[in-house]
Amino acid sequence: MEKDVPDNLFDVLVVGAGAAGLNCALHLPETLRVLVVCKGGLKESDSFLAQGGICMLRGEDDFEDYFNDTMRAGHWENDPATVRCMIENSQETIRELAARGVRFAREKTGELRFTREGGHGKPRIAFHADCTGKEISSRLLAAAKGRGNIALRPETTMLDLICGQDGCLGAVMRENGTGKIYPVYAGATVLATGGVGGLFRNSTNMRLLTGDGLAVCYRRGVAVDHADYVQIHPTTLYGGGRGRRFLISESVRGEGARLLNAKGERFVDELLPRDLLTAAIRTQMEKEGSKFVRLDLSSVRGGKKTLLEHFPSIVRRCAKEGYDVMRDPVPVVPAQHYFMGGIRSDLWGRTTMPRLYAVGETCCNGVHGKNRLASNSLLEALIFAKRAAEDIAAGTVSVRTDGDYDPSNYADLRKLKEQSKEKVRREVHGGIQ
Repeated sequence: MEKDVPDNLFDVLVVGAGAAGLNCALHLPETLRVLVVCKGGLKESDSFLAQGGICMLRGEDDFEDYFNDTMRAGHWENDPATVRCMIENSQETIRELAARGVRFAREKTGELRFTREGGHGKPRIAFHADCTGKEISSRLLAAAKGRGNIALRPETTMLDLICGQDGCLGAVMRENGTGKIYPVYAGATVLATGGVGGLFRNSTNMRLLTGDGLAVCYRRGVAVDHADYVQIHPTTLYGGGRGRRFLISESVRGEGARLLNAKGERFVDELLPRDLLTAAIRTQMEKEGSKFVRLDLSSVRGGKKTLLEHFPSIVRRCAKEGYDVMRDPVPVVPAQHYFMGGIRSDLWGRTTMPRLYAVGETCCNGVHGKNRLASNSLLEALIFAKRAAEDIAAGTVSVRTDGDYDPSNYADLRKLKEQSKEKVRREVHGGIQ
């Protein structure tokens, strides 16, 4: 970082350090000064929790099937152009991740090994054991730490956007430890703040994910779509207390695990799309007067070997709760998992406010429709975060206004800072919570 530049002036501000935020930062030119902030620690994002994997187009003959699987899961409310864009860029994304060192499971031949999840007509999900999100996110984080132009600032909460006549000028931040409130000015701001799971009693999400990006956009008149499109994951480990639920990956069912009723009978097709399977589980629970159904992992193809190689974290967690997965069906219950609505964004992550972008779970670009197809989330987040970075780097009107503003010219940023100082002071002292 340049020593003579104030620590609250940046070319690009990225709010969120999950897969979307980090991938956006990494695809920005190294000539740009970038700040990545996050509400908790650098590893406290849902990206680190993702178990199942990441989808990939298997070949040209798979395109229409993959497209239709995604559209069908989304009840055909998806934006076809966005879906096609995601699928078309999937192979390149997997290649990029492999080049960063992501250790995808592979066959003895060295080819990628694929698994299948609910809603998919065939196996097309690349994975690393049962902690694919952690494997991907840790590689992205390590790469970001190695970039001299990227500053990482954890334990920092975004309170509001700084808005001017030309659009978004940055955001107001609060330092969690000290409570200090201060503005960060930027030529472009990217919201990658994740979902809304922290607002729900039962959720697989980190508790700190409370829809912060949506809240500031509502406040500032930025378009938000389908705030009611919330996905429930069918199988999380049942427990009596409040808090984050432990997810039992859909891949377990893709590999043959069966859902059983109180009599030990299979009662549903385990590979239905998530919303339909959740409905079937809830119907069964109501019928039995039970708080959970049972998942039999002993029926997984390959038995104990597959469970230990592909699902080690799940086996360990179940054992910790007192269940031997080769002998005991484990109690499972649906819980909030993903948010398909969000801040309206286009194929390049642009929102309805100039210089403001939204990527990852906090955005709604139409790729998921009303219900997300399993393992499309990491793929979507990475692809559209990269595209947002490319749009910012291209110097579109979202960042530069008619050529009179250059985000790499810190004199211009200082001028913007002075122009909006009183506005920020009014906002901060006006009761931002």
